[in-house]
This record gives sequence, C-alpha cells and structure tokens, in this order.
Amino acid sequence: MSRRIKRQKGREEEETRAVKMASHSQVLVEEKSSVRILTLNRPNQLNALCLNMISRLLQLFLAYEEDPSVKLVILKGQGRAFCAGGDALPLVRDIVQGKWRLAANFLTYQYTLNYVLATYSKPQVSILNGIVMGGGVGLSIHGRFRIATENTVFAMPETALGLFPDVGASYFLSRLPGFFGEYVGLTGARLDGAEMLACGLATHFVPSTRLTALEEDLCKVGSSDPSFVSTILDAYTQHPHLKQKSVFLRLDVIDRCFSRRTVEEILSALERETAHQEPHDWISTIIGALKKASPSSLKISLRSIREGRLQGVGQCLIREYRMACHVFKGETSKDFVEGCRAILIDKDRNPKWKPRRLEDMKDSMVDQYFERVEEEEGWEDLKFLPRNNFHASTMATPKL
Repeated sequence: MSRRIKRQKGREEEETRAVKMASHSQVLVEEKSSVRILTLNRPNQLNALCLNMISRLLQLFLAYEEDPSVKLVILKGQGRAFCAGGDALPLVRDIVQGKWRLAANFLTYQYTLNYVLATYSKPQVSILNGIVMGGGVGLSIHGRFRIATENTVFAMPETALGLFPDVGASYFLSRLPGFFGEYVGLTGARLDGAEMLACGLATHFVPSTRLTALEEDLCKVGSSDPSFVSTILDAYTQHPHLKQKSVFLRLDVIDRCFSRRTVEEILSALERETAHQEPHDWISTIIGALKKASPSSLKISLRSIREGRLQGVGQCLIREYRMACHVFKGETSKDFVEGCRAILIDKDRNPKWKPRRLEDMKDSMVDQYFERVEEEEGWEDLKFLPRNNFHASTMATPKL
C-alpha cells in the first residue's frame, strides 16, 4: 500500500471517528435499568436536528426495539427546547449548489425515523419541556406518550419558510378536532401546553417542577406494556385551564372558516367573520399570518392535510417526501430558499414570494407537487421496510 493511499485511508478513518463522536455528543444516552433516556444535546441550536443526530436516533431506536432488556424509551431535550426542528441551513446550501438530492437524502432518514416511531413496538415518552417545532414534532408526536408542560411552545411554522408541514403532519394535523389542524398548519400558530393537551397533540400535562420525580418513577417500569407507563403518567398529569384568549375556545369559528375548499375561500370567510366577531383582533392576526406566508406553500399544505385525512401515516410520509423533493428541486417555485434567506439567513423577514399572489398559484401548479419526480435519474419514491406494529391511536382524545 502506497503512503498516499495510507494517508488517505487514515484521513477517512479520522473523519468517520469525528462524525461518530459528534453524533454521540449530540444525542446523550442514559441507561437506567430497563429504561433508556435519550437527550438531544445541541442547546445552542435549540436542538435542531442534523443528519448525524437523525442517523444516531434511528440506530438507537431500532437497536432498543430488538433488545428484550429495554422496556421504555424516554426522549427529551437539553436546555430551553425539546427540538426546534430540522437544521434547514445545510439543506438550503445543498439546494443553492444544485445538489437538491443531498437535501432529499436528509429527509429519507428523517421520515424513516418518523415511520419507525409511528410503528414502534415499545412505549416512547417524549418530554416537551420547551420549544417543539417542525422536525421536533415529528420526533415526538408519533410516539405513544407526549408530555407538555407550562414551558411548552408548539408550532408547525413551515408556510412562513416556503415549505409545508411535513414529518407526517398531514396525518396528525388532519386528525385534530374539526378543522383545527388546517388552522395550525396553514398559519404556523403557536400553541401552549394546555392547548396541546386540549386538542390531543399532547397526551399528558405535567408541571416542569415534577418532571424529575416523574422520570424517576418511569425508570422503575419493568414492562413494555403501555398501561404501566400510562398509570404512572396519569398520577402526575394535570388538566390546566385554557387561557381566555385561546383560539381553541373559538373552534366554531375556526371550523366555519378552515373547512372551506380553497385558501382563498378560507381568507374570505375569515374576513367576513371580522364583521360579526367582537373583539376580532385574533381573527386579524390569523389573516395577517396567512397573508405573510408563501402562497405556494399555503396551497400545497391545504391539499396535503386534506389528502392526509384519508391516508395512513406511511402513505402520508411517502407523499410528503414526493412534495419535498419538488420543493427542493424548485421548478415550480423557489420559495423555500427565499423563505430561509428572509427568516434564517438575512433575517429581514421580508421574503419575495414567487408566485406572489394566491390566484397566481394555479391548481395545475399545485398538482405538480403531488406527482412523481420524473426525468430525474435514479430518483425513487420513499419506501419503508415492513413493520408489524402500529398503535392506531396516535392522536390522543382531546381534553375539552
């Protein structure tokens, strides 16, 4: 073996070790009897998910599922966030460099992890004591137990970034009460822990001061029977009152407006409501959020959620992968790159959307996002390996 080849091989091995060390430090593992506690550990980035983290989580969850000594997996975040979503900047860099397939590869791993969690044979408890958005929602919502606290801030803010609610959002948003999922997905509205519990996004609400004691009790679980975990959680859970201004208390208005067939009709219905609702500032806030969002994102998001009502979680993820590939490829609209520029890079919060108006985003343009990515060598639809388990009640019963 020549010296050059040896040096090259040495560099490759060093890089592999560095990547492995990074993924291990970004996902901390604690073993406590038959329980595994995984902590997302990028607090300065609000635990935003990079490919190393997703790969590590996928590896761990699959290994724990096969390990009979593991009965329960607890997932939480370091610092003030559970997880603020996927790390979008590397994806944008790949897209701008003409390497959108690399960005799509990230989603292959992420959506596969989402599917594994949705079909996981052992109970998963996610402790959402802080910000949980986008990809962070995908990490938690598909698991059986989701614990909200007084510090929880939930959102699916993708339409403001020129994307759409993904990670299986067309599945779980479409199963919220009435048309609350359309409201949450289109506007990017923030929900607190009480609202998450009320609409079913969270299964339990536990004050943050009680989390340490809760973890200690959960670590005594010696069975993978979810009823054992549920009994412990039920002993800690509270049922906080919704704030007086909570939009969930106005579900009748939300249903009247967001049940409409098109985004344009939703906006018109909201504008009509301002004439009848006093005070109507909360409706004006919703209208403002919709008018600031990407028109292309709004239209594909609404259709995605509507299709999700009739599809399983696997079908939703496969379709969302197709949609995301079209977004990354940017043939119909380059709003994702522009949205990330305006919100995350330059931070001028003044995106120049194209198309600029809802009426310019024709149905035929929306259709393209739901079709196969043709004329792309080697591109395939996302495929999942067969899974035996599926806990049908992914969504909790709303606490009204």
